[in-house]
Amino acid sequence: MLSHPNIVAVYDVSHNDNVEYIVMELVDGITLKQYIERKGVVAWKEVVHFTKQISKALAHAHERGIIHRDIKPQNIMLLRDGTIKVGDFGIAALENEVYENNGEAIGSIHYIAPEQARGEAPDARSDIYSLGIVMYEMLTGKLPYVGNSDVEVAVKHMNTDPVTPRDIVPSIPEELERICLKAMNSNIDERYQSASEMLADLEEYKSQSLAAHVLEDSEAVLIDS
Repeated sequence: MLSHPNIVAVYDVSHNDNVEYIVMELVDGITLKQYIERKGVVAWKEVVHFTKQISKALAHAHERGIIHRDIKPQNIMLLRDGTIKVGDFGIAALENEVYENNGEAIGSIHYIAPEQARGEAPDARSDIYSLGIVMYEMLTGKLPYVGNSDVEVAVKHMNTDPVTPRDIVPSIPEELERICLKAMNSNIDERYQSASEMLADLEEYKSQSLAAHVLEDSEAVLIDS
């Protein structure tokens, strides 16, 4: 159902001798998690570039009724040319069965949306929350919520406000912080209501920052002359 340049292609799903398997596109790159670990803090311009691509992938999937449920940098591939490919969409249907059967919370605990932590069925806004956490980690080099157990981390997702990114890295642009915090708002109705809405804010921010940069360059030329 999914065919998008920012999504790892799934070619086949089958089974053999009680082994379920998925045949996927081979991606020559590293995970976004590995990139974050190498860089420590990812430059904000790269954060915008990467987050836009992830938003496009999610918008494509959500328009087709598919919720990823486990967005995290370990599931996102980064190619040498800066292209992002979101993987592991193939397990979305399987996870949906788990929810229907027993309400078990699925998703990596450091990126899980509060409603998922409560065992509720996720929707598109749950993926947006997880993307907000990924964005936070890229901007700051840190996870917003950590603890000694999965339960402790889950409770923080539900009840605790994170340290704001600019308190950790003051050079982060204020508008970019706003976009990140809106995406990861614990109140589902206060988040972006669609990946397309988040993408629109990122596009507008990129355009404004580019215009400001051009203005700064022209002012510098006038001063030099």
